Amino acid sequence: MSKLYSVFTGTGCYVPAKQIKNEFFHNYEFYDSTGEKLPTPNEEITRKFEEITTIAERRYASDDETTSDLALVASQRALEAAGVDKEELDYIIFAHNFGETTKDNIRIDVLPTMAARLKQKLGIANPSAVAYDILFGCPGWVQAVIQADYYLRSGDAKKILVVGADVLSRISDPHDRDSMIYADGAGAAVMEARESDTPVGVIGHNSRSDALDYVNMLHMGYSYNPELAEKKDYYLKMNGRRLYQYALENVPKAIKSGLDKLKLHIDKVSKVLIHQANGKMDDAILKRLFNLYNLKEVPEYIMPMTISWLGNSSVATVPTLLDMIMRGKMDDHVLKSGDNIVLASVGAGMNINSIVYRFP
Repeated sequence: MSKLYSVFTGTGCYVPAKQIKNEFFHNYEFYDSTGEKLPTPNEEITRKFEEITTIAERRYASDDETTSDLALVASQRALEAAGVDKEELDYIIFAHNFGETTKDNIRIDVLPTMAARLKQKLGIANPSAVAYDILFGCPGWVQAVIQADYYLRSGDAKKILVVGADVLSRISDPHDRDSMIYADGAGAAVMEARESDTPVGVIGHNSRSDALDYVNMLHMGYSYNPELAEKKDYYLKMNGRRLYQYALENVPKAIKSGLDKLKLHIDKVSKVLIHQANGKMDDAILKRLFNLYNLKEVPEYIMPMTISWLGNSSVATVPTLLDMIMRGKMDDHVLKSGDNIVLASVGAGMNINSIVYRFP
């Protein structure tokens, strides 16, 4: 008997034009968490940073762009690719972490919701197109896809727009060297219900939240610069070493758990699209995942990466990867009917999730 499944029918992303290379930070003043200025020359700091993260450059929103502006472009591209009338959408789910940011205001602004702002900018009049936000750290867009999957498979909805956008450049402390990781961007996908005799689209997923021991590994705090800290503005802060270890220990197990639910072996997976948080960390996660299957060799082109030139744009990294592959913009990465891929992310909370998706 045929069942309802949820499939991506159109994707879109928006990568801001403003390129920020590591040399951009050579004139910055970096401090440690105690407020002491770092004695290491910035050229050495950026060199080591690139060695650890593989990030050579990232993209920032222009001064006249807001978070919802980025999301608008990505959404329009996804709707166009899907050939879907925006008035036919049943839900608009917007994943983000910092709401609407502008050049002159870094305070978190989530009223009205980002989804409501996006619906207004898209010009959608249909009141039945329910718009709401989801805050789930960097895994927010993946979790929004999971929610959309439930709506579609239940028959409650037929067409859903799932969006992820963040402008991290405005909420990261310019005096914290970790700020070099962060970037801006937006990604979107249209998901539709489809009847099929065999499993297609989202065929499984897995999520976990480890708040008890790891809730503060990503948090908001004052600038490391004592003078800037007096202004009481909050910036994004990260316990990088603990986060790295947490991800290595738990992300591979979470992905395998999702595959195990389907009795699907890793050798049946064509691509692993993982959150672009740290290039070396993602390589280590993938190696550990294959080690869980007693496999020492990792296929060369299984994990497409954008972090070296796009940085970490939070909720936007996974949908941006997906869209670039769908549009043939990633060399050596092609997806065809029947291919199984994994979409996975890890971030604040701490939260981890993964989706197994089979191309129709």
